[in-house]
Amino acid sequence: MANINRRRFIGTTIAAGSGILVSGVSSGKEITWDAECDVLVVGYGGAGAAAAIAAADRDASVILIDKQSEADIVNNTRMSGGIFHAPDKEGDKQALFDYCKAMFSGENLPWKEEGEQEEFSDELARAWVKYCPENVSFMQSLDPDFKAIFTPQAHGAAFPNFPGADKCGYQSYKSTYVARIRDGNASVWKKPKLETHSGEAFWLCLREGVAKRKDKIRELFGHKAIHLVKNDKGFVIGVKTITQTGKKLNFRARKGVILASGGYEYNKAMRKAFLEGPGVTGWAFYGALCNTGDGIQMGQEIGAGLAKVSACCSRVIIVTNRRENGMRIGCVTPTVGNKNTIVVDNYGRRYQAETKITDDPSRYFFYREAVKFDIDNLSYPRTPSWLIFDETMRTAKPLVNLGNSVVGYGLVKWSRDNQSAIDDGLILQADTIEELGEKIRKVEENKGRMDPKVLAETVADFNAGCQKGTDSFGRRKATLGPIAKKPFYAAMMLAGGPNTAGGLLCNGKREILDWNGKPIPHLYGAGEIVSVLKFVYQGGGNLAECLVFGRVAGEAAAANEPV
Repeated sequence: MANINRRRFIGTTIAAGSGILVSGVSSGKEITWDAECDVLVVGYGGAGAAAAIAAADRDASVILIDKQSEADIVNNTRMSGGIFHAPDKEGDKQALFDYCKAMFSGENLPWKEEGEQEEFSDELARAWVKYCPENVSFMQSLDPDFKAIFTPQAHGAAFPNFPGADKCGYQSYKSTYVARIRDGNASVWKKPKLETHSGEAFWLCLREGVAKRKDKIRELFGHKAIHLVKNDKGFVIGVKTITQTGKKLNFRARKGVILASGGYEYNKAMRKAFLEGPGVTGWAFYGALCNTGDGIQMGQEIGAGLAKVSACCSRVIIVTNRRENGMRIGCVTPTVGNKNTIVVDNYGRRYQAETKITDDPSRYFFYREAVKFDIDNLSYPRTPSWLIFDETMRTAKPLVNLGNSVVGYGLVKWSRDNQSAIDDGLILQADTIEELGEKIRKVEENKGRMDPKVLAETVADFNAGCQKGTDSFGRRKATLGPIAKKPFYAAMMLAGGPNTAGGLLCNGKREILDWNGKPIPHLYGAGEIVSVLKFVYQGGGNLAECLVFGRVAGEAAAANEPV
């Protein structure tokens, strides 16, 4: 797909050095354009693909760029579990509007002091009501082979106390090309399309949709966007890029630029500036390494505002030895809250029902518990936290997800029996709980805070509760199983997850705004860089917003008069 049939872009593509000059850009310098289109999309993930498709379907010529090479492109969409929202088409639309307004803003909740995005919440909710119930149909229109499996475990509204939750017909689906997913812990990366499921299937379906519009959409890989270009009237008219070989190219966009470049998970300066707690050492992510806040920086250069930049889709996760730019990579950790496990702070004490870490509605903002600040000791007692478990758990299943995310895409190695993590020193092992506590105390990140006796008392209390069938923190009875079979184990955990959710200020039309709330003409955003899910998050929301607001942004840009 990298080869371009330039006849499809007659009148829109200009060879480098052609001498076509445009003056009045923000830098005050003249620019030679290397190519032109109606709509230029920065970032080829789920949101970028949906935006490109929507713009092409409105008869716009589109250039879709990504800084990764085509052979190596791995984004958060692809690495995900492939779950997305698609409420019942026959559900109560007013109820769905009310539920979405609460989910995006919370302003219609009687106890909420201040709504999130309340200036745009009606627009956001209306778009969700219009597009989200059509998500399954949209995906299947791109590729009839694509299947959407209803997910009972994610069925319904995650927040049953929100307005409209009981009547809105909320539903979620899992992406697949296979009729039955036989082994969720087997990677499907680089498999033939019809053998894939989860995020890989979702991603391949969108790529199929882009390929079917190759007369309108031009894909360019290995092109990193570095600056936006404005004309003298303030309209965004293009993007400056640099290729992987260091060549600088400029792309002209007559109708608009859409930033869909993801979050800032691997931008050290932004993490220090925006994340709660220790932004670098206190966090780990299990999404794509390419998310380095490029779009946020470009937007700020031309005066874009920011919105709830500290918001994340995160919980506490097991960390690995691998680092990117000095920042730890973590793993999806679905075993938290399982039998034979607890989570403790640096002193050996539990601090929440562990099921909250992996269950809706609390799982994707549990990070707020992990980065709690102790105002008496001026420290973060839960950074890191520790997953404590026994041999029964160790041999039962992998602690982390092997099928997608960092393990499934070859960034981290982890064996099904967890032995590789023990061998690599990621999991501490001891014959007694007190000995395990001593080993934790010697880990640099613990800073000598662990009290082995306190840890032993915590485990004993949990085990006693398991025997009685009750838990002092309120865990479900079905999840209670003692930590009793030696050897005993501990794995370090940090706040983290797939992605950040804060970024540029953006309205319901997905126009990026300046600090005064005024749209920057012809500049749009979609996906994590302008996520609508800044108040609460329901599992599958990221992919759903890629489809919904990618289409909103693509259609809006395509509708503009060219400049």
